[in-house]
Amino acid sequence: MSDHGFTHLDPKGQARMVDVGEKEVTRRRAVATAVLRASDEVSAALMGTGPEPLEKGDAQAIARVAGIAAAKRCHLMIPLCHSVSLTSVEIEMERQAGRGIVITATANALDRTGVEMEALTAASIAALTLYDMAKSRERGMTIESVRLEEKEGGRSGHWLRGD
Repeated sequence: MSDHGFTHLDPKGQARMVDVGEKEVTRRRAVATAVLRASDEVSAALMGTGPEPLEKGDAQAIARVAGIAAAKRCHLMIPLCHSVSLTSVEIEMERQAGRGIVITATANALDRTGVEMEALTAASIAALTLYDMAKSRERGMTIESVRLEEKEGGRSGHWLRGD
């Protein structure tokens, strides 16, 4: 860790990739969420329960695949992120009346570093995909509250959002 308190900065404050070579390979798990705020009508259409289906097809299936693919490529999008050995990525979507759709991404790996970034990336890209699927019906949708909910494994152990 640098004098600045950030592991991705060297003592001079310059960006660096953290060396995880001496860390033990352990089971890692992270859960992240994102919220796509949309009208009840559009949320229902995205979940396949509305009276009018989406023109682009099965939004949940496409968003799920997009989120999984994004998690697998996280290290290519975030410059100092390590490539990790993912063992699984799961994407769940739940419609909440008056709120929109909550996307939950769970990433699992056996590796030397955590999978928080993979879970956050998966939730974000799944939300963006849902937006893309319905933007012709509602351009005012918003993506909010992208956040880590839980992580397990490694030196720091278990962490659970406590709000």
